[in-house]
Amino acid sequence: MIGMFDSGLGGLSVWRELTAQLPDEPVIYLADQGYCPYGGRSDDELIARSELITDYLLAQGATLLLIACNTATSAAARHLRHKYPALPIVGMEPAIKPAALSTQSGKVGVLATQATLRGEKFRQLAAQLHDHAEIYSQAGTGFVELVESGELDSDNARRTVAAALAPLLAHNVDHVVLGCTHYPFLAPLIREQLPPHIDIIDPTDAVVRQTLRLLQQHQCRSGPQMPPQYRFVTTGDDHSMQRFLRQILQRDDRVETLLPA
Repeated sequence: MIGMFDSGLGGLSVWRELTAQLPDEPVIYLADQGYCPYGGRSDDELIARSELITDYLLAQGATLLLIACNTATSAAARHLRHKYPALPIVGMEPAIKPAALSTQSGKVGVLATQATLRGEKFRQLAAQLHDHAEIYSQAGTGFVELVESGELDSDNARRTVAAALAPLLAHNVDHVVLGCTHYPFLAPLIREQLPPHIDIIDPTDAVVRQTLRLLQQHQCRSGPQMPPQYRFVTTGDDHSMQRFLRQILQRDDRVETLLPA
């Protein structure tokens, strides 16, 4: 079983692609909505939270961990790999490298949470690519809250997206990298407000390929299952997650509630 977690519902953008490409794999997805958003929390708090969630997912039978959250990956992936050396772990990383290597203007924009942008992993990656492109970062302030509430196509959402894009557009970037798994759900609005020549880069497909590689490497792939076994768990309001599943992913699954520790 693949165990996935995110601060909330954003990681379902990864779940959607994962289950489309690997339909036979059972998946348990935990939305830590009781602690969402992660963006303003300290690394120590995120490490403790990620460890607690990993223990829960392992107890449910997970044999691979997918951290479907850029902020949690930045803060806790290294710690989790040290604490659970036998557990295959896949994390999220802003796809700055492919953007930097393909830019024509030499300027790349990155949208992410404050916690991801201040993280050492992001700063090191941006520094490594300095010879290829100038990297301009911008926090997607309010993006997570829009997705969590299912507000994906409103005037307020458009204003929020426009405010975040404005500084990047002022720098004449020709790529915008989505550095948070919540943000792909706002990609239609982002696309609507960007000139046609600006590409939007989403790392989800690369994450799915890495997941498949580790499943094969560790020989923990599942056989065909009809129907596939999916579980959804939240530490917050199960009704909001059920509504999101129904309205955005067209699913009617039962949502389990896990009280936050």
